[in-house]
Amino acid sequence: MKPQIATIYDLLEDKWKKFQDSNSISNLTIIFFILGIGLSFLSHFGIINIKIGRFFAIELAFGVLLFTEIFDLIFLLTHSVADSVGKQFEIVSLLLLRSCFKELGHLPVEIAWDVNTFNLLTPLLVDAIGAVLIFLITVLFYRDQRHIKITKNESDRFNFVMQKKMVAFIMFISVLIFGIYIGINYFYYGKIVDFFHNFYSILIFSDILILILSLRYSNLYIHLFRYSSFALATVIIRFSLSAPKYLNVLLSVSAGLFVLIITWVYNYLNKKEEVLAK
Repeated sequence: MKPQIATIYDLLEDKWKKFQDSNSISNLTIIFFILGIGLSFLSHFGIINIKIGRFFAIELAFGVLLFTEIFDLIFLLTHSVADSVGKQFEIVSLLLLRSCFKELGHLPVEIAWDVNTFNLLTPLLVDAIGAVLIFLITVLFYRDQRHIKITKNESDRFNFVMQKKMVAFIMFISVLIFGIYIGINYFYYGKIVDFFHNFYSILIFSDILILILSLRYSNLYIHLFRYSSFALATVIIRFSLSAPKYLNVLLSVSAGLFVLIITWVYNYLNKKEEVLAK
């Protein structure tokens, strides 16, 4: 029997898919992009007393896209934990690209091309290269992913999916509550709370919980190691988000290479088992 929370989750997922299939995300991004341009214009001419970078509109548009990616990730959890991991790296690559535009906003309008300029451009170039590397890793990760069911029992599979839906629903509510909390802090108290740092902290506990739930249906070492590795990759990504420049890219790329190697090894072991079974 399907739990009530799972029914509500299915309704939310259906609404989200319809929202995605329409032009709503594109329209919303355009609205925030235009809003960002307007705020940048007002800030530049001193009409509002807020310091805004030249590329604030692009940062704002990226923010909207990243927020939609987070909801994609939440709804992917119930279908494939591996695909949700891939979505995590999609988000990281977009965060690095957004960081590039932030760095561009800090550069002077007229650039004097000397050694100091190179030093200013280095963080931007490192973030850009990191984004490209993670993009490549993510594409390879999706391409080589093999979705192997952890149990052949239909009842067990159904129960596992229902439990994942309950975890995802809790995540969905947590994201909404935290989003409201950030909004209140920003508009009423002028405090900026980093959403993505805290989201990945929530995601770590969700990954560990799904790992523990999976043990009820399979205690095979290769499945346990794979899920544990995915959880560890999330932890590394979380550290990368608060790490200083350069180290953040190193940690993100390392996490990506880690899950990619795990995928290759996992596929090899499963292929070997299939051959032995024949």
